[in-house]
Amino acid sequence: MGTRGMLSRSELEKLVEAGDIDTVIVAFCDMQGRLTGKRLSARLFVEDTADHGAEACNYLLAVDVDNNTVDGYAISSWETGYGDMVMTPDFATLRLVPWLPGTALVMADLSWTDGRPVTQAPRSILNRQIDRLSERGLVPYAATELEFMVFDDTFRGAWAAGYKGLTPATDYNIDYAMLASTRMEPLLRDIRLGMDGAGMYCEGVKGECNLGQQEIGFRYDHARTTCDNHTIYRNGAKEIADQHGKSLTFMAKFDEREGNSCHIHISLRGEDGSAVFADEDAEDGMTPLFRSFIAGQLATMRELSLCYAPNVNSYKRFAEGSFAPTAIAWGFDNRTCSLRVVGHGAAMRMENRAPGGDVNQYLAVSALIAGGLYGIENELELPEALSGNAYTSGAERLPTTLAEAVELFDNSKVARDAFGDDVVDHYLNYARVELKAFNAAVTDWERMRGFERL
Repeated sequence: MGTRGMLSRSELEKLVEAGDIDTVIVAFCDMQGRLTGKRLSARLFVEDTADHGAEACNYLLAVDVDNNTVDGYAISSWETGYGDMVMTPDFATLRLVPWLPGTALVMADLSWTDGRPVTQAPRSILNRQIDRLSERGLVPYAATELEFMVFDDTFRGAWAAGYKGLTPATDYNIDYAMLASTRMEPLLRDIRLGMDGAGMYCEGVKGECNLGQQEIGFRYDHARTTCDNHTIYRNGAKEIADQHGKSLTFMAKFDEREGNSCHIHISLRGEDGSAVFADEDAEDGMTPLFRSFIAGQLATMRELSLCYAPNVNSYKRFAEGSFAPTAIAWGFDNRTCSLRVVGHGAAMRMENRAPGGDVNQYLAVSALIAGGLYGIENELELPEALSGNAYTSGAERLPTTLAEAVELFDNSKVARDAFGDDVVDHYLNYARVELKAFNAAVTDWERMRGFERL
């Protein structure tokens, strides 16, 4: 028996024939981490599109957050005519979408019209790193812990207000609290049940520190499956909130209080499912491979920070004493460190606490694999675990601005070797476009400080 909510191609065909499914979404994750694609007639999909895919303009991987075309991308420009790329359905991802009546969804891999993969696509980047692990007989498993803040305002109302004066769904710190979180339970329950009905394994929900802040957790899975599910969940949660007349945000730092994190847990297994991180006979319970994997993270974290913190706002989350990391250090169950080792035996894993809610999870997991492989291939030695406050430890720090992360990524041999120059240059351009837009903007903070008093 298959996972509830997941569909085989034949099951979809039967549902379409019966009139239960009339729409199929063919989608992919774009650079900004958004679910992007087409809604197709279910009849057209089963009779035609399923066999050859659907076309989409290649500018979808070469725009800013406003979907404006911008210069600097090798794959897409006015000069090259903004041609097509092909969305090829991955039928292992085919599922129902319970919160959208009569709808199924399938994630797609992107290729050019001649069949070559679009290497700059987030899913393609992850596929390449999964293949690198496979060459060593290793398989990655991951889980993403994505936080968000809920507001009683609608999305359109929040837009019209310029996102000012919004009403959070709670009035005080609700970390692990039941009472105030219950106020949001009709929405949270619909999100949880919706995602379960879309083939995911929802573990539960808990309140967080900021006003209206929550975290819904999902069971770990193969890294690609986790990243696909993350994309669908992040989009679906907003759609369900909209149906409730509320809004929610995953942005890394909405206000001066605690930001939204996306802690990522990762472990490796052998192709037979055996645990390769845990050694019960070792004093610390870790295998040499796991120790080198973590050492690789420490060695590459600064230069790969663009993959963990891709936006200007991402770096405002890195605040001392905020449960968002600033120090590049590792420890056993130490939440002040950017890298936290948790679990025992087969459940032993590493948690990277650097990413925020705005992260593109495919890029982040790709960076975790690339950093880990760098450590494994070079048999890097792991320093002693930090026991204490990493914020005051004197350990090397994460970049504090997007500009600093761009420079580090540009000069990273690890990134260029793992991802390829075409991918690195593509995402450098993305970041530089964001920096140029930010540096040209005049903010409310500047007006408040400078209008009269300067």
